[in-house]
Amino acid sequence: MSNSGGGLTGGCLCGGVRYRATERPMGVVNCHCGQCRRFHGHFGAYITIPRDAVAFEKQDTLSWYRSSAKAQRGFCARCGSSLFWKGDGEALLDIAAGSLDQPTSLTTLRHIHVADKADYYAIDDGLERFPEGAPEPP
Repeated sequence: MSNSGGGLTGGCLCGGVRYRATERPMGVVNCHCGQCRRFHGHFGAYITIPRDAVAFEKQDTLSWYRSSAKAQRGFCARCGSSLFWKGDGEALLDIAAGSLDQPTSLTTLRHIHVADKADYYAIDDGLERFPEGAPEPP
């Protein structure tokens, strides 16, 4: 599939989870927290959109793991693809940018939780960096 139209599409490696996002995000945010590193095998690159702007075309193998007292992570129970992060009671959904069909025409905006980044790589792209999460919008 292609993302050359207005929305974004994506899914897992085996095709058991497929989704369509009807809203486009501002861009990609890289999260360097320890949970994202373990969930993705490296830092997590995410887009954030309203939950109600995501329609599942297939979700037979979608599973949710309670990764903290305040959030869950979605993944494919068959192929193991890391797909989503959702905070309890939040209207937004974070989607793993690597699960999006190409091309996306998105760019990376910033890095968050850089205080927790792994020691085997450097962040030297000149983008905004936040030791913890990004500040709340004004």
